[in-house]
Amino acid sequence: MDTDAHVIGINSAIRAADSGSTTEGGQAGSIGLGFAIPINQGKRVAEELINTGKATHPVIGVSLDMKYTGDGAKVGAEGAGGKSSVTEGGPGAKAGIRPGDVITEVDGRQVHSGEELIVKIRSHRPGDRLELTLTRGGKDLSMTLTLGSATGT
Repeated sequence: MDTDAHVIGINSAIRAADSGSTTEGGQAGSIGLGFAIPINQGKRVAEELINTGKATHPVIGVSLDMKYTGDGAKVGAEGAGGKSSVTEGGPGAKAGIRPGDVITEVDGRQVHSGEELIVKIRSHRPGDRLELTLTRGGKDLSMTLTLGSATGT
């Protein structure tokens, strides 16, 4: 992840803790569950919500093997329900990505994990073109991918 990236924090859930009025004691307060997103992603989503009432996010159309422990983001052997891990006709398929490929760079910046790839993808807009470097069968390949779009739920 970029060390100079600006992020915003958003509380996504808050739970009130015990009021502390029981005989066993306890502490009053609340517990917040939050996350951080790149500020540019937050601005883009806010603009989409204001302008259209819905938000989209960029997708590459592949299922990742989130258990992969090597360097890079590995495209899974298969997707959910036994389907292909590369969506037919999706951005990844059009670019030439195949199951088992390991994505190692996005626009010249290293990718160390599936989570990091997701963050890098989400910092762009649907329709953006990305230069990917990946490893297939021990060989490095470069390709251009145009991000697709999915509506957030």
